[in-house]
Amino acid sequence: MPDFDVIVIGAGPGGYVAAIRAAQLGLAVACVEKEATLGGTCVRVGCIPSKVLLESSERFVMARDHLAEHGVLVSEVELDLGAMMERKDKVVKSNTDGVAYLFKKHGIERFTGMAELIERGRVVVHGEDGDTELVAENVILATGSRVAELSGVEVDGEKVITSDHAIALEEVPRRLVVIGAGAIGLELGSVWARLGANVTVLEYLDRVLPTMDAEISREAQKVFTRRGLEIRTGVAVTGTTLTKRGVSVHVEGANAVKADTVLLATGRAPNTEGLGLEAAGVEQDSKGFVKVDERFRTTLEGVYAIGDLIEGPMLAHRAEDDGVAVAELIATGVVGHVDHGLVPNVVYTEPEVASVGKTEEQLKEAGTPYRKGVFPYQANGRARALGATDGRVKLLAHKETDRLLGAHVIGARAGDLIAELVAALAFHASSEDVARLSHAHPTLSEVVKEAALAVHGRALHI
Repeated sequence: MPDFDVIVIGAGPGGYVAAIRAAQLGLAVACVEKEATLGGTCVRVGCIPSKVLLESSERFVMARDHLAEHGVLVSEVELDLGAMMERKDKVVKSNTDGVAYLFKKHGIERFTGMAELIERGRVVVHGEDGDTELVAENVILATGSRVAELSGVEVDGEKVITSDHAIALEEVPRRLVVIGAGAIGLELGSVWARLGANVTVLEYLDRVLPTMDAEISREAQKVFTRRGLEIRTGVAVTGTTLTKRGVSVHVEGANAVKADTVLLATGRAPNTEGLGLEAAGVEQDSKGFVKVDERFRTTLEGVYAIGDLIEGPMLAHRAEDDGVAVAELIATGVVGHVDHGLVPNVVYTEPEVASVGKTEEQLKEAGTPYRKGVFPYQANGRARALGATDGRVKLLAHKETDRLLGAHVIGARAGDLIAELVAALAFHASSEDVARLSHAHPTLSEVVKEAALAVHGRALHI
C-alpha cells in the first residue's frame, strides 16, 4: 500500500500551495524540499526579499529627496544597509516560518533532500542521513526555475552575481552593470541605484520589458532613465572578464563596459537537474520545459508538473493556481481552470508596471480590430496628492464587441490596479462595463475608469 496519496517535489509557491490544497481535500501528502527552509526561490531569495528591499530603498529616497515637498524637514538622512538587510531577513523568516506552520497545521509530512523520480509513484530522497524511499499514487513536480545562463558570463558570486546574491550585498557597489532589462534586472537595478550605485542596464533587445506592450515599455524606459538608470538597448553581451579593479563586460561592436559588480538577470530556466526525469520516462521539450497535457499530466502516468517547469508565464501566482488545479484534479477528478493568458505580470519598480491579456502588437499581428483608451496619471487628483504623476493606464477593447482584450498600466500601485482588470477580462467585460462602474473618489482606480471611457473618446478629466 502506498505511503501517501501525493508526493510534491518542491516547496515553492506552486509546491507548497499544491500540498496544502491536497491536504485540505483529505489526501495524505508528503513534500520534498532540498533547502532547509520552505518557500522556494520566491520566498527565500526572490519575490519576497526583493520586494522588501524595493520598499526600503524607496522610503530611503523619499526621506532623502522628497519629504521636504510635503513640509517634512529632515536634517540628515543616512543609509544603514545592515539594518535594511536585517529587516529583509526578518520578513523572509516570517514567511518561511508561515509555510512551516501551514504544513504542520495540515499534517503535511516534510522530507529534506534532493528528490529523484525512479518510476511511477516511487521517489527517493537523497538526504544528509542517507536515502529515503517514498511511494505514492501521484507525484507533483514543482521544482520551479533557476537563473538562466549566458554564454561567456561566469558567475562567481562575488563580482559576477545573480539575483540570489544581489539581495544580500554587504555594501553598495560603486558601478553596477545589470545584464537584462526584464523585471528582475530593473527591480534590483532600481534598488541599488536608489542606495547610491551608478547602474547601467544592458539589454539585447530594442527596449526594456520586451514582453510587455511596447507603448508602456517605452514610457517605462523614459521614467527609469529619469530615476537614474543608464539603459542601453540593442546590446549583445559576449562575455565578462575579471580584472584587478572589477569586471569588464564585453559587448559586440563596442568598448567593454567597466563595473565593480555585474548582475546577470537574463531570465530563468526550468529547474530539472537531478530529478531523474529522462530515466523515469518524463519527457521535456527543446527548451527544457516538462511536457504536459491540458490536465498537467506528464508523459509518465501519475506524474504531474506545474509552475515554472512547464511552458507559460514564469510567475509565482501562476504556479499557485496550477498547484490548486492539480491538487483538485487528483482529489476530485475535476481540474480547475487556469487561463495562463490571464495571469497578470507585475514589475515592482517605481513606478510599477503591470499587464494582463493581449498587447497592442499582438492584436495587430493577429489582425484583430480594436480600440484603445489611454488616460494619464497626471490628470488624477489622488496621483497629484501622492506626488506620483508618472504613468498611464491603457485599455484595449475589440472594435466591434467592445470586449476588453488587454490592460496595461505604468504608475503608482499598478500591481494593485491590475486586479480589477484581470477580473474584467476573465468575465468578458466590455470597456463600457468598466466605465459604468462607480470608482471611489479620490483614488488611483479612477485612472482605470477614465481609460475605459477613453476607449470611446469620453474621458472626462482630460
